[in-house]
Amino acid sequence: MKVTVDDQRCRGHGVCTTLCPEVFSLTDDGYAEAISSEVPTEFEAATQEAIECCPEQAISKT
Repeated sequence: MKVTVDDQRCRGHGVCTTLCPEVFSLTDDGYAEAISSEVPTEFEAATQEAIECCPEQAISKT
């Protein structure tokens, strides 16, 4: 699974970083970014939860 964060939609709520800090982090400006676009298998469930819980629907997977 690969993920990206749309920096135009992200408002920095930090839900994704709380649910899966192994995949997401906050930039210096306070917005989320994917640490690596390729999600390790063991973090796929937490990443999917972050996608579903993002208030701005800014995370997408491919």
